[in-house]
Amino acid sequence: MPPSEKKLGLWTSTSLVVGNMIGAGVFLMPAAMASFGSIGLLGWVFSAIGSFFLAKVFSNLSKLLPHATGGPYAFTHTGFGDFAGFLVAWGYFIATSCANAAITISLVSALSTFFPVLATNPVAAISTGLCAIWFITYINTLGVVTSGKLQLTTTILKVLPLLLIAIGGLFFIQAKNFIPFNSSGKTTFDAITATAAMTMFSFIGIECATVPAGSVENPGKTIPRATILGLLIATLIYILGSVSVMGVIPASVLQHSVTPYADAAVIIYGSNARYWVSAGVAIAAFGALNGWTLMQGQMPFAIAKDKLFPAIFSKQNKKGVPYVGILLNSVLVSLFMSMNYTKGLVEQFRFLLLLSLLSMLIPYLLSAAAYLVIKAAKKQTTGWPGAVALAVLAFSYALWNIAGTGKDAVYYGFLLLMASVPFYVWVAYKKAGE
Repeated sequence: MPPSEKKLGLWTSTSLVVGNMIGAGVFLMPAAMASFGSIGLLGWVFSAIGSFFLAKVFSNLSKLLPHATGGPYAFTHTGFGDFAGFLVAWGYFIATSCANAAITISLVSALSTFFPVLATNPVAAISTGLCAIWFITYINTLGVVTSGKLQLTTTILKVLPLLLIAIGGLFFIQAKNFIPFNSSGKTTFDAITATAAMTMFSFIGIECATVPAGSVENPGKTIPRATILGLLIATLIYILGSVSVMGVIPASVLQHSVTPYADAAVIIYGSNARYWVSAGVAIAAFGALNGWTLMQGQMPFAIAKDKLFPAIFSKQNKKGVPYVGILLNSVLVSLFMSMNYTKGLVEQFRFLLLLSLLSMLIPYLLSAAAYLVIKAAKKQTTGWPGAVALAVLAFSYALWNIAGTGKDAVYYGFLLLMASVPFYVWVAYKKAGE
């Protein structure tokens, strides 16, 4: 157990939540939502409410199991046993590897503003992406505190340009830009459902403070506070930023923008603002890559300790870092990222991203279900009406979003999980023989 000075505190844990939630993708979200009209703002609100239920479940589970490293895996494993826990860990690891590849591509894309060759030369783009991946890998092998400090720094730097646009844009808003309210051609309910499904992906990462629980100082208090605080900070930035960008740029222009925050910054602060917004996108991607890489060491470490992954994943270096999972993740991320720049493999890369969608939601679903099981196992006799209501709401929200990912994601995501069954049978057999 690392000493307290080598553990993550409240603000570093909060930066894991905020930094992993706010990736480069949020900078494009206003343009993606513009075709729906200002009703898209309600999508943010509904996603924030649903995510609060999930965040509260994770907070309560962290109080019940304060030292459970692995977050959703640990909760599912405790509640439903080896097989369910294994499926969550497997899906989470693969999904995060795909997500890290997409984050790396976003980083390279943002850097192309300053180095145009990255937009036209695949070799330069791949080389830059690989350098970023393996530099982050090196940082994460130096210890959880070092990667945590980097996460806190990049989170502050990525939040600043978003806040500058979110707050500065309030003085340039034109009410006419919010009309029509619903331009999607769908019913109000269908439009809200569609926009809530889109914005939900910006809330993935609310569980991140729970994953390195063994490296968090006073986890029973720190993790619940960091989870809720991180969600509130991200929600404020999301909604306020969307209001400003949508209010500054007409919807007819916004829906065709490939850099909506940068376009809004130019209107608010002048032409040079485009560059510091692009820098913000790059920092956002870099920070998210760092945070998710940290997750990729902790998840295999937790499941290996339970003898459901090969024992090599439980090995730690002199800094107490479970480095094998990080190294394997970086190899996979490097492979997936390179696929995107290889003609003929782009569709395969997109297919892998499609597979990852469901795998990021199932841990939420099962964690919500495990909450009541664990509460009963701990023989808690109070607070049951509120706990049941919370679990039902969080479970329903996760299930709703799984349905919202579409039948292809559900089908192929299910196949991805089932592909792990032979591996599980093998490790379960070895575990039973020990």
